[in-house]
Amino acid sequence: MLKPVIRSLCLVASLIAAPLTAMADDIVMQETGFWETEVKSGALDPIGTRMPRNPVVVDMAAKGRAFGQHGGNLRTMITRSKDVRQMVVYGYGRLVGYDAKYDLVPDILEDVKVAEERIFVLKLREGHRWSDGAPFTSDDFRYWWYDVANNPELSPSGPPSFLRVDGEYPRVLFPDETTVIFRWSKPNPGFLPRLAQARPPFIYRPSGYLKQFHEKYADPAKLAKAVAKKKVRGWAALHNKRDNMYKFDNPSLPTLQPWIPADTGMDSRRLFVRNPYYHRIDSRGLQLPYIDTVEMSIVGSGLVAAKTNAGEVDLQARGLDFNDVAVLKKGESEGQDYTVHLWPNGTASQIAIYLNLNHADPVWREILRDVQFRRALSLGIDRRMINRALYFGLASEGNMTALPASPFFSEANLNSYAQYDPERASRLLDDLGYTKRRGDGIRVLEDGRPMRILVETAGERQEVENALQIIADTWRDIGVELVMRPLDRDILRQHVYSGQSMAAVWFGWDNGIPTPNTSPGYLAPRAQDFFAWPKWGQYYQTNAEAGEPVDMPKAARLMDLAAEWERTDNRTRRVAIWQEMLKIHAEEKYAIGILAEAPQPVVVSNKLKNVPDAGLWAWDPGAHFGIHRMDEFFFAPEVTN
Repeated sequence: MLKPVIRSLCLVASLIAAPLTAMADDIVMQETGFWETEVKSGALDPIGTRMPRNPVVVDMAAKGRAFGQHGGNLRTMITRSKDVRQMVVYGYGRLVGYDAKYDLVPDILEDVKVAEERIFVLKLREGHRWSDGAPFTSDDFRYWWYDVANNPELSPSGPPSFLRVDGEYPRVLFPDETTVIFRWSKPNPGFLPRLAQARPPFIYRPSGYLKQFHEKYADPAKLAKAVAKKKVRGWAALHNKRDNMYKFDNPSLPTLQPWIPADTGMDSRRLFVRNPYYHRIDSRGLQLPYIDTVEMSIVGSGLVAAKTNAGEVDLQARGLDFNDVAVLKKGESEGQDYTVHLWPNGTASQIAIYLNLNHADPVWREILRDVQFRRALSLGIDRRMINRALYFGLASEGNMTALPASPFFSEANLNSYAQYDPERASRLLDDLGYTKRRGDGIRVLEDGRPMRILVETAGERQEVENALQIIADTWRDIGVELVMRPLDRDILRQHVYSGQSMAAVWFGWDNGIPTPNTSPGYLAPRAQDFFAWPKWGQYYQTNAEAGEPVDMPKAARLMDLAAEWERTDNRTRRVAIWQEMLKIHAEEKYAIGILAEAPQPVVVSNKLKNVPDAGLWAWDPGAHFGIHRMDEFFFAPEVTN
């Protein structure tokens, strides 16, 4: 039955475009000097046998980029040891990924065929190997599907929710070593875009490595010894500890990314070396990445700008804010041999306040759920003052909504209840019955407590604290007290997810430039990561095993619309769905957007080439440097007299 299905499939251009490559047949592959000793000693296969039979061949000239050379160590900084995972983000090795035009193209996969947006045939590259040399085949997808995603001890909630369509998980087939088929009875148009995300859902695993930690395959005595050595509760805990493809902190775990982690034995520095089996080459035969090693230094968040100014990095954006531009420009002018670029931010809002509709306090929960209260708070924010104070007026003021680069941009949505109007805000609060005030002007709730909103932050961005200080002044004018509490990022998330947090500040939607082919699922209460409705998101993500069901009409409407978008392939209807969902957000104020399109400083060594002068700093889609293909960056050769 499979062969007729496969033959009937056609490539859907709106979902997957052809990658920008040259033909590999006549290219002579060149060995990298980094692995030359290992190849000569026989410890590593030569380049010709390390590459897949049909690698991705990148024609730099066709992309308007320079051909590079091998070598060099790229220095960058992170502020937490956990952020080594940025190498997975920046490396951007994905089954499918976005190109510079934000079209989806095969990457790790050789091809993808789609039928009716419900049958996806994934074609692997023959001869592709993991970083340890083990074959990368459909068995690695099979292992993940049967032995990880559907193993109750490793995945108590079952497979990830993005694979569930109206309660149905796909039928997954493995007809041969290089073919994997995901098949639903209904469309799942969000499947491929999810695979291209900055944090991808890894639907495959290096089975040859992980089977030694799985009770189904491992020798019981050896497994018990390994569990005891690691002092974990059981085999599942050990497996999960070793299976950290996104965390990227296990040097023993094989990967398909351009660089692989190396154990430096140091707490303050992480090193990543080129993957000898990476699947991309340029059209001259040089295997990518061009750069041999990437060095990540772990520094305090307050030191990133100073160390960048001192010329201690080759590429840096993370940890830098717009208020660092002055000191960065000073270093540039004083000959530190770097250039400061300002990339627009692609998130829907640079700063947004999320009032927790699932707050544990029943009195405050009812208040926060009143749309008029949320609108009053929005009207009590002087966005113009914040823009001038933080960004010299260079950011865009208004609600969290689609950015002007999106076909769904709407001035009405941007400005809905977003003008500074303290008189109107006060009237709304009066109409809600909060007319009683203390001597200092702060309103009082019916139970006698002050109208005090505790806004929690991750404590990582000075611009957030500065903005909240301004908002505290203007909210006080309408009788609302704002108290700011910085927390560690992980603790902040725990507070939000558990319902302890009353309000939190975060970025807006990662994707501020949606198109009709972009799933609007992130506008619906489907994920706890949207801080306004963590319990609703948990309910959806765990298939009703945790959290709370949606119990507000407009939020339920968002759920219905997102589900309808997935069921229809009518472009006109999909556009209408997007427009209605964005309008609901603009009116309901689930997140109170402040500013968008704030310039992101990106510092680039003058020796580092192929980094765009005018890129887009976006988490998803884009993966920050990922969409700009960091594996194509290279260092210019040293000039000698």
